[in-house]
Amino acid sequence: MQIKDLKPKQGNVDIIIDVVDLGIPREFQKFGKPGKVATAIAKDETGDIKLTLWNEDIERINAGDKVHLTNGYVNEWQGEMQLTTGRMGKLEVIGKSDVDLSKETSSPIRTNIPMESDEEELNVEEEDIEDSDNEEI
Repeated sequence: MQIKDLKPKQGNVDIIIDVVDLGIPREFQKFGKPGKVATAIAKDETGDIKLTLWNEDIERINAGDKVHLTNGYVNEWQGEMQLTTGRMGKLEVIGKSDVDLSKETSSPIRTNIPMESDEEELNVEEEDIEDSDNEEI
């Protein structure tokens, strides 16, 4: 599967992508549980897409990583498609990206991707929040 083939509300996404930029994590509370979310930019040879990272995945993934997303989900936020692990997906670092990050971003380390304003409500679904035992609520 490639980025150009993705469609909103598509599930069971199995794709290998390069993470070229990673935004600053934000913390939130939903249903009485704390969580973290960050937005990354991922690409393959057919295009790029925002990749939403949740909780522990934020610390595991860095700009410059090649990742394999299995059983992912495509959602839409403010008219723009975003890729996420969703409820049942898995994100695995499989190596380093072949993409020259110096052409993609100003720095090959975590950078600040423009995010939604702090006044806007985060697009957080219950299935995106995990409890402390790493089980979904």
